[in-house]
Amino acid sequence: MTDELLDSSANAQDGPLVKASPGADKHLLGGPKARGSEAMRVVRIAMEFIRGFRAMHFIGPCVTVFGSARFNDGSSHYELARTMGKRIAEADLAVMTGGGPGIMEGANRGAREAGGKSIGCNIELPMEQFPNPYLDKFVEFRYFFVRKVMLVKYSCAFVVLPGGFGTLDEVFETLVLIQTGKIQNFPIVLMGRDYWQPIVDYARNDLVREGAISPEDLDLVIFTDDPDEAMEAIAKAKAQHAGDFAKKRKPFWWLRE
Repeated sequence: MTDELLDSSANAQDGPLVKASPGADKHLLGGPKARGSEAMRVVRIAMEFIRGFRAMHFIGPCVTVFGSARFNDGSSHYELARTMGKRIAEADLAVMTGGGPGIMEGANRGAREAGGKSIGCNIELPMEQFPNPYLDKFVEFRYFFVRKVMLVKYSCAFVVLPGGFGTLDEVFETLVLIQTGKIQNFPIVLMGRDYWQPIVDYARNDLVREGAISPEDLDLVIFTDDPDEAMEAIAKAKAQHAGDFAKKRKPFWWLRE
């Protein structure tokens, strides 16, 4: 595999936050540049997609777990993520997260403890954080939108635990893909009823009332704190997408796979 895959034996989480570069997205979104610079940026974006595709090609079906990096070991949200990571791994599904601490670490930790596959897709940020120590594979991306493609492309279901702007961005973008039919039969399991209830109420009482969304759009989300109910939806999605992952993919030595 590529050099960007980091072995999970490195206990990188123990290190401090370090200052990173401003980020590729800042330059990409900063207005028009010289034509040569724009052309090279397209090449770099394409190479980042290729690197991600290579890294994820053989991992099999995943469940992506979204959630904040700020809820640490010992919190109820962390423990729920750990439980779900374990249950997902026991269902013979890989657990994919953003690869950082908090909720992401909890889910990856549960997968590792259950003997399952634990995957992390990180993003370069101005205040970069190290990957959590429970990852079997870790890939770092410069562009947010490339990372988001990876988190969706290889998953058959999504579990959303409490989080902030980043989690809201991920869950609503995924909801839009499902609502518009870009992806189908991908359940979104929203866990943490007390945390998410105000947003669910806002969608039900304001967005539906004003006609911004249809009443049936609310059915795109499974709202529960019960791991059994969550796993029932995930198992159904796994069966529906079995054909997408059934084909055996043979590594090519000349691609260094």
